[in-house]
Amino acid sequence: MSTGRTPGRLENTGVFLDERLGAAKFLKRNMRKIFPDHWTFLLGEIPLYSFVILLLTGTFLTFFFNPSMEEVPYNGAYAPLRGVLMSEAYASSLDINFDVRGGLLMRQMHHWAALLFIGGMMVHMLRVFFNGAYRKPRELNWVIGVLLLALALFEGLTGYSLPDDLLSGAGLRITASVLLSLPLVGTWLSFLLVGGEYPGEDIIPRFYSMHILLIPGILVALITAHLILTWVLKHTQMPGKGRTNDNVVGAPTYPSFMAKSGSYFMFTFGLVALLGTFAQMNPIWLYGPYTPSDISAGTQPDFYLAFLDGSLRLMPSWEINVLGHTLPMSVLVPALVPIGIILVGLILYPFAERWITGDRREHNVVDRPRNNPHRTAIGVSAITFYGVLWLMASNDLIAAFFHLSINVMIITGRFLIFLGPALAYFVTYRICLGLQRRDAEALDHGVETGVIKRRPTGEYIEVHVPPLESIEAQVRGKEPIPVIEGRAEDGIPSHDEGHHPLRRLRAMMSRAYGGEKVPLDGGRDHDGHDGHGEREERDRAGRAAVGPGTDENRGP
Repeated sequence: MSTGRTPGRLENTGVFLDERLGAAKFLKRNMRKIFPDHWTFLLGEIPLYSFVILLLTGTFLTFFFNPSMEEVPYNGAYAPLRGVLMSEAYASSLDINFDVRGGLLMRQMHHWAALLFIGGMMVHMLRVFFNGAYRKPRELNWVIGVLLLALALFEGLTGYSLPDDLLSGAGLRITASVLLSLPLVGTWLSFLLVGGEYPGEDIIPRFYSMHILLIPGILVALITAHLILTWVLKHTQMPGKGRTNDNVVGAPTYPSFMAKSGSYFMFTFGLVALLGTFAQMNPIWLYGPYTPSDISAGTQPDFYLAFLDGSLRLMPSWEINVLGHTLPMSVLVPALVPIGIILVGLILYPFAERWITGDRREHNVVDRPRNNPHRTAIGVSAITFYGVLWLMASNDLIAAFFHLSINVMIITGRFLIFLGPALAYFVTYRICLGLQRRDAEALDHGVETGVIKRRPTGEYIEVHVPPLESIEAQVRGKEPIPVIEGRAEDGIPSHDEGHHPLRRLRAMMSRAYGGEKVPLDGGRDHDGHDGHGEREERDRAGRAAVGPGTDENRGP
């Protein structure tokens, strides 16, 4: 029986594709996939869109950049450098800035997008870490994210070095020195990268090949795998009303998330374009071409590599001579130890936490950072460690601007690199416990209203009201951190399981890390009262004075 309705163009297109590709069920299922609507889940979109901008602007720049270290006299539009001998890489970089229409905008957009790409990855990774979104079944996706960050750092180093200006050349000299300091293989790796004695004639062409082909190809593969796993494993969500480990509360991919994501991409693109237009970035024409005998003053690398520069400045002079070979620890330690601590620690943390707590459950509802105080304190300590090194990369500028001694700055940095993370850990842990106590008090005594009421006895009390349902559900979403007790079934083989040192260590770490630090009903006494004997009366008074709490986000 005919309905008399003529199919629309979109419907005809869908039928055409389905008859040839069988994609109707696939598209219908995935277009209705639910995405959580909490704003923090969009943080991962920032590096993704920045990477797209990097690909677009980088493709434009490859048309005009010449990755050659052959020296030529400059005859371009920038008058102060005319007639100066420089590499063709630096000369073509100047041409992009001054002779190619739109070249300066594209180069600055490319540089800003690179900063946003790495910065966005860091912020997204911190969100995942503090919320515990790396737990089962997402450990592999977490490892892929850490590898993406490591590759992005190396991609930034190669791109930063391509113009062959004085600033980037000094960074390349440090990179080559780090390679030379490696025992046994250092000389071979340096010759492989440089093509002979530094600076050689091959380092820029080889960095160029890695920057536009090798590393981006690996990044695309890892980003694709990361997105596929995110799609397949289902999104995590914040604790709250109606949110469990078996569902996802949010909006469908089409049209809600697609519209939100599309507008977010345009916002990111517009922000990068504005920064590229109005905020000067890396003015290489002011630095001049790189020559090994010169070095610029008062300059620092981009923020994502500054922590390595800071560690080099703080490290004291230290060499070890073994069997006629010299190990320059003053170069090896600051170049490898900080980045090793951060990256290896990030990779191992999900597995270490699972081993300590014995928690092998699936987690689709994330933690509030306050509800796992040790994890949050560890994260803030790592940020402090990174921040001290990052700050010390500018110790010469800080000393000059504030008229301080550079030696005092170095000694202060050496103390802060150890004391800062420890102090940050203690303060953060206590703050998390305080926030948990405030949550428990809000559930037990109600929320302060600022309304003062006088009782018949003459006593003045502040009126409390029950918290909103959405807030109460979020607070009650807290789960105690599992604790193991070193039982035989924990899987550590030993002829004497009760006295096995590793078992005792694990049980001790588990008791310290896990458990319920502040119970939600901690304000109640054993008879079920709140310790003041006035909760029900205050609740009634609160409702009468200011009305019951309502949830504006709640449906009918």
